[in-house]
Amino acid sequence: MATVLNVAYPFAPVTTDSVGGAEQVLARLDAALTAAGHRSVVLARAGSVVSGELVPIEVPEGTLTPALRSRVLATVRAQLEALLAQGGIDLVHLHGVDCAEYLPPASVPRVVTLHLPPEWYPRTLYESRDGPLLICVSKSQRARCPASRALVIENGVDLERWCPLPSAAHGSAVCLGRICAEKGFDVALTAARAAGVPLVLAGEVFPYPEHQAYFVREIEPLLDDRRRFVGPVFGKRKHELLAGACAVLVPSRVPETSSLVTMEALACGTPAIVSGRGALASLVETGRTGFVAEGATAMSAALGQAQHLDRAECRRHAERRFDGRVMERRYLLLYDRITAAPNRGAHPTLEELGE
Repeated sequence: MATVLNVAYPFAPVTTDSVGGAEQVLARLDAALTAAGHRSVVLARAGSVVSGELVPIEVPEGTLTPALRSRVLATVRAQLEALLAQGGIDLVHLHGVDCAEYLPPASVPRVVTLHLPPEWYPRTLYESRDGPLLICVSKSQRARCPASRALVIENGVDLERWCPLPSAAHGSAVCLGRICAEKGFDVALTAARAAGVPLVLAGEVFPYPEHQAYFVREIEPLLDDRRRFVGPVFGKRKHELLAGACAVLVPSRVPETSSLVTMEALACGTPAIVSGRGALASLVETGRTGFVAEGATAMSAALGQAQHLDRAECRRHAERRFDGRVMERRYLLLYDRITAAPNRGAHPTLEELGE
């Protein structure tokens, strides 16, 4: 039995229904570790829901100022040091974009999953000779990663949870995720208006000043009776939205490393219309399970075509490509390879993970 400490981005709670993809992936890995008989410890924001042992990080409510961020990161460093000082931790797996600020020493094996564009992480993470093992979540991300060596473990989703609903109406388009400029939801709203298609925008405006300003400046003016913002959605409501949509729009302005919502939508039998930035283009088969469309005009045209796509083929595509059990097995194998004696701490090869 191994003891794995997963360290989350401290400003977002970890649950299977988290808005952020990194938190959802961490929740799945925690559950997989526990189910496999390992000890799973999760250092994450208070309020997280985990299968293993939660070590909570208290984060005050309100706007995330630089001073507040510094205090929280200092707490993470102190908690991490205390956990390692107790002994018994075989591996530390970090998930936050800010992980370089509390990266533990190389005396313990360390893995970092790069959930965000490689350019958003400090160069020191890639250049240190005794740096952690880096995991990219897509081949597209790996192609841009400046590290001399990094493995690829692609994300996946729960195909039993995300499934078609035969009674769904398929009337509205749907967007879902963090409400910020990089996600481009203003483009989706403009496209839906031009196409005459109702749209439901679901997600969370996190307490960052730039996110809040974007919502007021770019999103609110585009809302009306047929283009609605419903806030964050979870569980059954999220399933109904995804399975009941005529299409899910992912209009991201940045090179996405992956997209769980695209995978979830396709698993529900719903076509996806994506901007094509980063890994997005690789997630759909154009003209079969969705479209790659850059900008509001192209997305509007794609919305008119999406209703003619075969929803059963969307589901089959998800079954072939996005089975979350494959992701879990590869991470568990990675943990086993790193923690096993006599090569404790050694980095496995792609072949050992079935790449």
